Amino acid sequence: MFAAYAARIDRDQPLSGLELGDRPEPERRPGWTTVTVKAASLNHHDLWTLRGVGIDEGALPMILGCDAAGIDEDGNEVVVHSVIGETGHGVAPGEKRSLLTERYQGAFAERVSVPVWNLLPKPEELSFEEATCLPTAWLTAYRMLFTNAGVRPGQSVLVQGAGGGVATAAIVLGAAAGLRVFATSRDEAKRRRAVELGAEAAFEAGARLPHRMDAIVETVGAATWSHSVKSLKPGGVIVISGATSGPNPPAAELTRIFYHELKVVGSTMGTKDELADLMDFCAATGVRPVIDSVLPLDRVREGFERMAGGELFGKVVVTV
Repeated sequence: MFAAYAARIDRDQPLSGLELGDRPEPERRPGWTTVTVKAASLNHHDLWTLRGVGIDEGALPMILGCDAAGIDEDGNEVVVHSVIGETGHGVAPGEKRSLLTERYQGAFAERVSVPVWNLLPKPEELSFEEATCLPTAWLTAYRMLFTNAGVRPGQSVLVQGAGGGVATAAIVLGAAAGLRVFATSRDEAKRRRAVELGAEAAFEAGARLPHRMDAIVETVGAATWSHSVKSLKPGGVIVISGATSGPNPPAAELTRIFYHELKVVGSTMGTKDELADLMDFCAATGVRPVIDSVLPLDRVREGFERMAGGELFGKVVVTV
């Protein structure tokens, strides 16, 4: 079957290890099923895989792609929850988690095999292209806002780095839930888009804000960390799920964190139940994922180049 896969690891030029071509059909395992992929979406996790993060050479070649929507073996339209437990049969409490492409072949292919437990019915209101955006980036944003930040309607949230999949999801979801959403970006066009999506205002990166925030959605890391800490109200919370600009800020800002009793909460993906709630929320409210571009699988390299260059606004989707 045709697939896009990591053939080599290159930490400096990750796309040099991306290849397209024929790969074996999915392996059959007890308790697993095969999904015919209709659409899949790109995540920064795919770039990290090409850099060798969370995977070693012995696991290659590895088909990329965490997120998929498609047709199961019984003809049902489904969405894949890509967090897989260590046993390969769901995620028990306290069980070590992995993602597709860390231990198992991924979704940038004609077919992908996953545990039966990891399938959820696709809402009929969502297209395959919309649905495949939800399981990683949008689920991450949903958990950041409503589980880990615990914000309520009327409270203020700053989303750092408007443009990426998680950031755009946080803007849309937050605005739809009645939050006062603010955003930052170095790019003027992305700031305008953030306001169009529902942000109350958008500012240049590092700019002085009109007031301090109840919560910060942080995915940028080193470049915005100090601004995030200084932008919080006393007792506020920074929820961090990524560090695309690097994991080591020049200063930890520890004095400000303890003096103002700030909370720093790590967040990774979300649960199957949270994904079900997110899909129901989208179906009921009309909220839809922000899609930067849709490409056929044989042009997936173009999507990777857009993501690596920071040019995108929303999610890149590939169709199979």
